[in-house]
Formats: sequence, structure tokens, C-alpha cells
Amino acid sequence: MKTLAINVKEREKVGKSNTRSLRNQGNVPCVLYGGEKQVTFYAHENEFRKLVYTPDVFIVELDIDGKKYNAITQDIQFHPVTEKILHIDFLQVFDDKPVTVSIPVILNGIAEGVRQGGVMMFRRNKIITKGLVKDLPDAIELNIEHLKIGMFIYIQDLNIDGCQFIAPGNSVIVGVKTARTVVEEVVLDEEEGAETESDTKKPDENAESDSENKDKADNKEEA
Repeated sequence: MKTLAINVKEREKVGKSNTRSLRNQGNVPCVLYGGEKQVTFYAHENEFRKLVYTPDVFIVELDIDGKKYNAITQDIQFHPVTEKILHIDFLQVFDDKPVTVSIPVILNGIAEGVRQGGVMMFRRNKIITKGLVKDLPDAIELNIEHLKIGMFIYIQDLNIDGCQFIAPGNSVIVGVKTARTVVEEVVLDEEEGAETESDTKKPDENAESDSENKDKADNKEEA
């Protein structure tokens, strides 16, 4: 996997007021888990841009005041309005312990089925993968030129030494369908939605009908 070195500073204080002060200065508070002890630190938000705003996955080499740790991102919190980075959780990784990360999928070539008028169905642009750091690829590259209409690549078709894919083997990654099949799937989804809406209305209509019958019966008794 690719590596990215980031110099950060350990936090001397923690708490809401200190966190607020760091953010006001353009810094991002962070936490490192998974080692002997939890480490809190921070760095300016610009230090994390290459890490956050990219489809790539990195092993991050954190230099915390001279102490170095290898880690991967576990969670990133963003401001709901400004989308500024608010907080990052890191997990410390070790050479002899497997880690689980989402690896991006890259498609190479143009499928034969697409040239024939088919439609590309790209179902998984990332795949959760488990393995030692040394075995994890930067990306899972798939050559799709051979795919004809009706052909698919599944999770079970992947074969990367030292890697385990956390998904059912019959899960589709990418494939080619006829344009007609795609249209039929869309129409079917719309029809199912309409049937569901219709079914939800039937109890009310039946209730109204039952109410009318009851009123008629009451009128007959009064007469």
C-alpha cells in the first residue's frame, strides 16, 4: 500500500474547550488507537487534505513529536454544513497483524459488451479487504475488455495472495447487461413501488367500505 508521512503534535490538554480552540486555529484533533496506549494529537487541516480528499488508501506514517507510528484512518468526522474536517480516528497497524481496509477498484479497458450496445453495471467501487499491510494492494485492478453482454466479475473471481475479501463470493463487482434488461429492472422497481403504495391504501378503502355498510345496517335497524 501507499504510504503518507504526516508530522503532528501531541495534545497536552484534552476537553471541549481545548478542542474548540484547536479548531478555531484551523487544526484537526485526532486520536490513535490500537497500541499500548491511546494517543491524542493534532495537526493543521492542510496536512490531512491528501489523506482525506482522495479515493486512494494510505498507510499513514505519523510522526508525533519524534515518535513514529504506522496507522490507517478509522473514522473521519465532517462539519454538516461547511464539510470541514472536525476529527480523525486512527488505528495503529503492525507488520505482523492483519488489518481490514476498503480498497478501491479500478476498471481497465472497455468491455466488449459495451461496444456491442450493452450497459456497464459497476456495483462495487471499493471492496473491504483483510490482510497484512505488506500484502494489501493500492487498488484492485480489473481488466474488463473480455466482458460480453451477460458476463460478470464476482468477488469469488478475485485472487490476491494474502488477501481475504469481506463479502459473499457471489457478489457482483462489475458486469455488462443489455440495455433492455436495465430498463426492465427500472420498470420492475417502479411497479413494485406502485404495488406497495396500492397495498398500503387498501386497508383504508376497506375500512371506509365497512363503515358505510355499518351505517346502512344501523339505518335499517332504526327504520
